[in-house]
Amino acid sequence: MSSPNQSARRFTATTLGTARIGPHRECKRAVEGYWADRVTAAGLDTVAADLRRRSWEELTAAGLDSIPVNTFSYYDHMLDTAVMLDALPPRVAAIEDPLDRYFAAARGTADIVPLEMTKWFDTNYHYLVPEISSETTFTLHPDKVLAEVAQAHGTGIAARPVVIGPITFLALAKAVGDGPAPITRIDDLVPLYAELLDRLADAGVEWVQFDEPALVTDVVGGLPDLAGSVYARLSGVTRRPAILVATYFGDPGDSLAALARTAVEGIAVDFVEGAVETVVAIPELSEKLVVAGVVDGRNIWRTDLDRALATLGTLLGSAGDLAVSTSCSTLHVPYSLAEEDLLDPNLRGWLAFASEKFGEVATLSRALRLGREAETEAFDACRAALAMRGTDNRLRDNAVRDRLAAISDADVTRGDAAIRITEQNLRLGLPALPTTTIGSYPQTAAIRKARAALRSRAIDRDEYLRRMRTEIADVVALQEKIGLDVLVHGEPERNDMVQYFAEQLDGFFATDNGWVQSYGTRCVRPPILFGDVSRRAPMTVDWITYAQSLTDKPVKGMLTGPVTILAWSFVRDDQPVSESASQIALAIRDETVDLERTGVGIIQVDEPALRELLPLRDADKQAYLDWAVRAFRLATSGIADTTQVHTHLCYSEFGEVIGAIAALDADVTSIEAARSHMEVLDDLNAAGFANGVGPGVYDIHSPRVPDAGEIERLLSSALDAVDVQRLWVNPDCGLKTRDTEEVVASLTNMVAAARTVRASLS
Repeated sequence: MSSPNQSARRFTATTLGTARIGPHRECKRAVEGYWADRVTAAGLDTVAADLRRRSWEELTAAGLDSIPVNTFSYYDHMLDTAVMLDALPPRVAAIEDPLDRYFAAARGTADIVPLEMTKWFDTNYHYLVPEISSETTFTLHPDKVLAEVAQAHGTGIAARPVVIGPITFLALAKAVGDGPAPITRIDDLVPLYAELLDRLADAGVEWVQFDEPALVTDVVGGLPDLAGSVYARLSGVTRRPAILVATYFGDPGDSLAALARTAVEGIAVDFVEGAVETVVAIPELSEKLVVAGVVDGRNIWRTDLDRALATLGTLLGSAGDLAVSTSCSTLHVPYSLAEEDLLDPNLRGWLAFASEKFGEVATLSRALRLGREAETEAFDACRAALAMRGTDNRLRDNAVRDRLAAISDADVTRGDAAIRITEQNLRLGLPALPTTTIGSYPQTAAIRKARAALRSRAIDRDEYLRRMRTEIADVVALQEKIGLDVLVHGEPERNDMVQYFAEQLDGFFATDNGWVQSYGTRCVRPPILFGDVSRRAPMTVDWITYAQSLTDKPVKGMLTGPVTILAWSFVRDDQPVSESASQIALAIRDETVDLERTGVGIIQVDEPALRELLPLRDADKQAYLDWAVRAFRLATSGIADTTQVHTHLCYSEFGEVIGAIAALDADVTSIEAARSHMEVLDDLNAAGFANGVGPGVYDIHSPRVPDAGEIERLLSSALDAVDVQRLWVNPDCGLKTRDTEEVVASLTNMVAAARTVRASLS
């Protein structure tokens, strides 16, 4: 189909999006300052504008000739799109200030429950789930998009605004009330996107990018037909910018041909995850700009420039024009290696963070246009680094590989669950509806100061240990005062639930400033898994046994599971991820055995990322679930049946992995349920789940404190689905990000509610 914008300038090098937290987490600090009334709205806007400008200038200086804008967000891009479409939930409508209304939808208030939060496809980024009811009336409010375009144009940047496309927005939204599946409202959104195109044309925009990663999934049926229909209508708008439809995180399959038959001018394809053959087989792409994602936007390994250039060369004859890009937004990787002063020199040569990836894009673009000889130095350096990586003797540990080869089915199996729980009940002597927390307690200023002092050598290791033991003693005493039945040590010594373990395992490196956004203002530093994994020494035993020495109540040993350590790290790309998962599982197995030897009666192995790594295509899902479940069971089957194994899962849509959750065979599974109002319990029952379950009774990612009556109602709802002998009472997740006052109030109400419901049952 012919395009009304065939004359639009064809660019050659770009990225599909950028991070927004700031290279030194400036946005995080400014937003949290706004919440604490230390930063004004005007001050927050100044920080944001400066971050955007610096990002655009960096991309331009790197050699990119099309600059994405509107990828900045104070909290989340799905929430930004809901604001643009006037699709915020009615419960925030009474808040007059737009910024406060936005943050109320994101994180709630004392009286308002926030939107649900779940994982963005198979990444560790969390997005806010729009709520669409039959009463939702969409209208267009493009103020943010237009303001960022105006800022870019004011600095001489040829801006390409990026907006989540209508299919992806509705496919990821949630129906509430009596509303139908949100995707059925697509005809309501297409006219608004057409109106947006008109407004962008008025603003002098030459290209607009509509992100449609849903097209690489099977999240709703009939996506190829839907893509063809929607983008035929949008590309048929006569007065508009050129349209780039961006697919990423996988192969768009039949949706690519459907898009190619419309009049959109460009299509972005992820060639890190997708296949070149998909493009070669579609003749209509000979009239399009194909934006080739050959530089990995999700992982941190240096691009093999020779291989990437060969891929680009194969595409040349199939595309009308070809631009080089990252495979997706660089939201998922750290800003720059320049901040990493302490990295092993060899490892540094193997890596590329966002800034380095922009350089790789520009290098490949120039080599594609001018020939490889124009970038001889860059290609030679790449070959040398890759050769060094391939021969590094730290990548393989034959002892680990031999141990894994000897694992049998008996090593991943425990005794009958019903017999186990009877023995555990006799050992633990807990009341009905036992109360507990998920693991972490607030990371206080004293904890952060102690950690910083240890890093700067202002205090020695002995003084640091003394301070952490004081924190543990305080947390144990607090839990006893509140009246919890099963305690935790609070994890003051842990900087992060994955990084803490990675720093003590061979095969990992940790960064100093490799921050990426997890959600909102929550940032993490994913460790780098580069080689075979093994445990050097016990990692948690001293902390847990000290906490247990302070109380007669059981204290849980707290570990992170192999799938989650894998998911929240940057993982080696030279072997199947399933092999890396099994290696991590062996290390965690050794830790569980050592904890049990000291008398610990409950060990929690958290797997919040189980759903996160689920492949996006249905055909690939079972193979993943098989090895993920086996890794967890390898980690937890080395201990006696009298030791109770807990696991924890949070902030994902669990429907697709309910069977796998049951197959983990944990004695108790705590799971996010407060924002979704216990809906997950019906799914668990339908899957035949028969072990203990602790559906979260309050949302820890919101500052609101639930009253006891609210928690009682949730427990009563849970008891409609789960018998009392199986039900545990706990928050949705760890308490690290909350302040102590909120935690004490919420847990006090939680314990009171459990006691009230317990008394009513007796």
